[in-house]
Amino acid sequence: MDCMMNASLAFLLHAFVLLLEFYHTLRGLSRSMLACLHTGQLALLAILVSSGIVLQVLACALYNNWWPMLTVIMYVILPMPLMFFMGSKSTSLMSSDGDGWANFTKFLTGASVVGSIAIPSILKHAGIIGWGALAMELSSFLVFAVATLWMLQMSNEDGYSML
Repeated sequence: MDCMMNASLAFLLHAFVLLLEFYHTLRGLSRSMLACLHTGQLALLAILVSSGIVLQVLACALYNNWWPMLTVIMYVILPMPLMFFMGSKSTSLMSSDGDGWANFTKFLTGASVVGSIAIPSILKHAGIIGWGALAMELSSFLVFAVATLWMLQMSNEDGYSML
């Protein structure tokens, strides 16, 4: 079991190093290359989300314990506040307006984020899952968070954002 945990942590470290190298490569590109890559950002978002799903399933399949799939409930609830927020008059989710829908959206988003971290932590504390599954679950959450933040950044740049 220790060998599997070490292998999964080595995989996560390697993936993080590759992501950093990719970021540094993008910083050195010319303006025309960046404009060309901007069109492929949707594909990269799909790859990020797919890798988050793969990490989620691997956290369950490698350790033959499907309890960590409870966090999928939080991942399903996470986009729901955006549907509520669409009826708001506020222009941004990050604004400090006192709009009721915006506050409700922020509350639901915060609750689902906390639940996405708390569920695997509680399962580990109860002894239901191991350290490797916890690491893969939290890395899956991190990948989903990066994808969400990147999507928000992309939608702010394009000018047709609903957020």
